[in-house]
Amino acid sequence: MPDPKIVVISGAGISAESGLSTFRDSGGLWEGYDVNEVASIQGWNKDPENVLEFYNLRRKQAAEAKPNAAHKALADLEDHFNVSVVTQNVDDLHERAGSTQVLHLHGELTKARSVEDESVVIDIGADPIKWGDTAEDGAQLRPHVVWFGEIVPMIEPAAIEVSTADILIVVGTSLVVYPAAGLIDYAKTHIPKYIIDPSDPQLYDFDGWEHYKENAGTGVKKLADKLIKEHT
Repeated sequence: MPDPKIVVISGAGISAESGLSTFRDSGGLWEGYDVNEVASIQGWNKDPENVLEFYNLRRKQAAEAKPNAAHKALADLEDHFNVSVVTQNVDDLHERAGSTQVLHLHGELTKARSVEDESVVIDIGADPIKWGDTAEDGAQLRPHVVWFGEIVPMIEPAAIEVSTADILIVVGTSLVVYPAAGLIDYAKTHIPKYIIDPSDPQLYDFDGWEHYKENAGTGVKKLADKLIKEHT
């Protein structure tokens, strides 16, 4: 029999334990920037250089961050399960921890794309994007991230991924922001579902969920150990 498939939906809380700030806990400010000014298509149209500066800072901080125990525990699950991570995070901490199947709902900090053709994407690693830097089509480069006011192109592939899960794990996300919050509705009805959150989850229907009321680092490790024990 093939290994059971685990689908993980991860959010900002898992990266927070690596020292990366979250928008939601900051009262709308991030390192002194107004999030609405730097993480929206309106903000880009108004002052693109300010937006580039903001994401250059985020990219630098993400590059300096290290995967934590939660990222590593999810990667280690691949030794026993078919694991797919659907993340709302734009950092690459899941990949650096060793996860091999990661779908980024909101884009990736380590990539840039053309403002004219969103299919023209390049890897930039931790390098900054400056005003005047252009893609191969000659258009200005912008961060390869989804801003407020833009569609989420990966939501449909993510929904398909969740629909194939034998086990669903939600970690580091409050599941209150749509469209990502609607992903859990695509899970099969009677599969095991776990949520790891130090506070009470804001689920409209908590039936069938097992709650690990812990931070990501300790909660994911405990759950991973339990699942591996049950599987072997």
